[in-house]
Amino acid sequence: MVKEKRQIVVPGETVISGNEFLPGDGAYRAGEDVVAGRFGIANIFEKHVRVIPVSGAYYPRRGNTIIGTIVDITFNGWLINFGGAQNAFLPVAEVPMYVNKNEMREFLDFGESVIVKVWDVKSRGVDVSMKMRGFGKVEGGMIISVGPNQVPRIIGKEGSMVKIIKAATGCDVTVGQNGKVWISGKDTDSEVAAKKIIEFIVENSVIIGLTEKVEKMIAEMGLDVEKVEIVAEDTDVEDKE
Repeated sequence: MVKEKRQIVVPGETVISGNEFLPGDGAYRAGEDVVAGRFGIANIFEKHVRVIPVSGAYYPRRGNTIIGTIVDITFNGWLINFGGAQNAFLPVAEVPMYVNKNEMREFLDFGESVIVKVWDVKSRGVDVSMKMRGFGKVEGGMIISVGPNQVPRIIGKEGSMVKIIKAATGCDVTVGQNGKVWISGKDTDSEVAAKKIIEFIVENSVIIGLTEKVEKMIAEMGLDVEKVEIVAEDTDVEDKE
């Protein structure tokens, strides 16, 4: 069994050779070689190979969590700017309570931020919902922007990196696949600490052994490293889309 391996690759570069390896996102087969189709981090886990881009625009997918801002209100829903080519549409039917058309601005007004889930992607636009638990209007805290392709490193394998940030700072952290991160803590200091950790992850997103470096940074900040190590002891950072 091949263990997880990472390296920076450029388009056309052979990542690994062998018919037993299976190319995934950002990779393709050329004879016995698995070749990078884009610039990024080559991730080899067991026998699966994919190349995770380190730059580029966000393209919404069904099931993604995104964070955006209300930019318009129609007779049957809200338009949300999430940084994509088109605005997302949140129908009145996809909010967790009944809202009369005359009360729509009271429920969600211009300029307010929301956490929503993508449930359909069409040529004419993106449909989203906030019916599920954990989705809704953003209240308090701060929203920071990162590169959409750095989001998997902030999330980590099975959410391991987010767990580290939460455990170290006591903040709630919601990561949108569109590159928006909402941080909500008990005070400004804890939110700023979480922001610094996320910025460190972004700045070092292409390096190997990122988890250990993040834990070292947290220790240098004087935060609760023991609690972080318990959360992360049987996990490693892996990108997740």
